[in-house]
Amino acid sequence: MDFGGHGLSSHYSPGFPYDHQNFVSEVRRVAAALKWNRFSLLGHSFGGTVGGMFSCIFPEMVDKLVLLESSPFILESNELENMLTYKRRAIEHMLQVEASEKPSHVVSPEEMLQGFLKNNSHVGDECAKLLLQRGTTQVATGLLLNRDRRITRPEYYFNFISRELFVHSIRKLQARVLLIKATQGYYDVRRENDANMELMLFVTNSLRSILKERFQYVQVPGNHYVHMNQPQHMAGVISSFLLSKERIRAQL
Repeated sequence: MDFGGHGLSSHYSPGFPYDHQNFVSEVRRVAAALKWNRFSLLGHSFGGTVGGMFSCIFPEMVDKLVLLESSPFILESNELENMLTYKRRAIEHMLQVEASEKPSHVVSPEEMLQGFLKNNSHVGDECAKLLLQRGTTQVATGLLLNRDRRITRPEYYFNFISRELFVHSIRKLQARVLLIKATQGYYDVRRENDANMELMLFVTNSLRSILKERFQYVQVPGNHYVHMNQPQHMAGVISSFLLSKERIRAQL
C-alpha cells in the first residue's frame, strides 16, 4: 500500500505531521476497510519497520511478517545526540513547505528519471521507471512528483526506541518472521554508520532468541534494492515462507 503522502495516496492536511506511528495507523485502517482480521505483511526498509511495529501492537492480526532489508523497530543507540534535532527539523521543514507559495516542480520524464537515479544510486534504470509509474503524475508539460514535499529524510519521522523496549516489544509478536538481508545492504538509519553492524546483530540475535523456530534469517547477494534489481535472489525464499502451512494460533 502507498502510505499517506506517497504514490497514489492522498497527502495529509496542512498542519498534520507525517510520523511513523501514523503509517502504522494506516495499515490498521486499510485492514478494517478490507475486513481482514488476520493476514501476512511484507515490507521493505521503512515499510518493514512499519509492518514490524504494527505486528507488535496488533500481534493477533499478523500470522507472517517478511522484513526485506529492515528491522521491526529502529534502535536509538547511535542517535541519542540527534533525536531532538530530527524532531525540530521535521517541524521546521513542514512549516516552511506549507508557507511556501512555490508551485510543484514539473520536469520532463528523462529529467525526472535522472534525478531519481542520482538520489538513489543503488536502483537500476528499469526499477526506477517502475517506481516512478506510481511516484509521478503526467501533466501537460511533463511529470510531477506525487510525494508530499513535506516528507523529507526518513530519520525525521522514525520513532527510535531503546534496546530494552525493543526486546519487550518483540516478545509480543505472534507472527512467524522472515528477515532477508542483502550483503551490500544498509545497516544503519544514516548511511555513514553502515560499517557498524552491531545494531543489526543485536536485532537478529534478539529475534532468534525470543522467537526461536518462528524466526528465519536469510542473507542474499545484492544491495538495498535487491528485491527490485535481482528479485530472483529472494523470491523463492519468500514464496516458501508464505506458502508454509505452519500457522500460529492467534491469541487475544
